[in-house]
Amino acid sequence: MVVQEFTVDLNKPLVFQVGHLEERYQEWVHQPIVSKEGPRFFGNDVLEFLTRTKWFAVPTIWLPVVCWLLVKSIRMGHTIQEVGLMALFGIFIWTLIEYTLHRFLFHIETKTYWANTAHYLLHGCHHKHPMDSLRLVFPPTATAILCVPFWKLVAFFATPTTTPALFGGGLLGYVMYDCTHYYLHHGQPSKEPAKNLKRYHLNHHFRIQNKGFGITSSLWDYVFGTLPPSKTTGKNN
Repeated sequence: MVVQEFTVDLNKPLVFQVGHLEERYQEWVHQPIVSKEGPRFFGNDVLEFLTRTKWFAVPTIWLPVVCWLLVKSIRMGHTIQEVGLMALFGIFIWTLIEYTLHRFLFHIETKTYWANTAHYLLHGCHHKHPMDSLRLVFPPTATAILCVPFWKLVAFFATPTTTPALFGGGLLGYVMYDCTHYYLHHGQPSKEPAKNLKRYHLNHHFRIQNKGFGITSSLWDYVFGTLPPSKTTGKNN
């Protein structure tokens, strides 16, 4: 008997289907469907609601928290200039975290049922449906949960008075990342560097998906040698 290969039904909730693709999942998830209509993830309406987030929820919720953290370090005795420098350092560290997560976690190769399912929820859905506007930014509830270990990590290396400013800078970097990511998919920049950054990111989605992991900049792609080759070079090869 010939066993028929599993086929994903795009008209049904996807999350608990994609795992059945097993080793074929990686190929399937990197064949994008360019549509503004997002797929349904879950049959349960509550779970489905929790996967959808308007982009403006990110700055609305987290920018006040950033301001509170920076003010907290000022009240603990640091000058505005010192807090500004610490925040800038926090943003810089975030760009490295952004690159590292995108390269080594979001693009991890999976082939078992639950690994495929987790990967699809984390990042695979974005590559399959890159124009789904309600799943481009990270849900605030998930962000709040992840803030706890990141806060403890910063507190381990920093002093009690510098931790709020450093963490606030990192959180600001995250807000910039999520808003930039949304804009690169749905905005129409007409000037550099935004125009080039949009080309750079869409190149990651539609031409060579194992290169170009930077979102807010290509800095770490330069540093770690993951810049995508130019179209000219690719043709010559």
